[in-house]
Amino acid sequence: MHIAILTFQGFNELDSLIALGVLNRIKRANWRVTLCCPEASVTSMNGVTVQAQSRLEEAPLADVVLVGSGMQTREVVNDAGIMAALQLDPARQLIGAQCSGTLVLAKLGLLGAVPACTDLTTKPWVQEAGVQVLDQPFFADGNVATAGGCLASAYLAAWVIARTEGLEAARAAMHYVAPVGEKDAYVDRAMKNISPYLPGR
Repeated sequence: MHIAILTFQGFNELDSLIALGVLNRIKRANWRVTLCCPEASVTSMNGVTVQAQSRLEEAPLADVVLVGSGMQTREVVNDAGIMAALQLDPARQLIGAQCSGTLVLAKLGLLGAVPACTDLTTKPWVQEAGVQVLDQPFFADGNVATAGGCLASAYLAAWVIARTEGLEAARAAMHYVAPVGEKDAYVDRAMKNISPYLPGR
């Protein structure tokens, strides 16, 4: 199981790294979560440089692709080389996006008439791309999910775990990262946000 978190120059640390941390609560030999980047290293919006753990050409082969956000997303969607590399397929992949990452999915044609979540800054750009923006932190339709607001990245990660490992595994991962004294309430809130979008619900 390879989960690729697309992480571009100017990335938002909260989006990529919270998802990375929550998803790595799953301890399986074949469970691999990577920061998937267009270059050997990328620098965040706050000057944090990280090394790529996988490269964009691996994204079409990943089981799960999450698109992180950042300050340069509009440059990303205007980069023909990057967009051409993202041959994603919701028929065989779980695909999610966080905040301005939703704009990437919109430009790739992966949202269509399906509404989506994003952050308030990105909202008008996503609307210009023809996608209805919801006033909620998480939404999924089939194998495609979107989240809005930096801390909603935990919901996106929980959805991936629930879809691949089951709801109890998602609850356990969220319980581990939740604040002490608020764990039950935090987990319940997360499950309330993702449960309606799980198969069979």
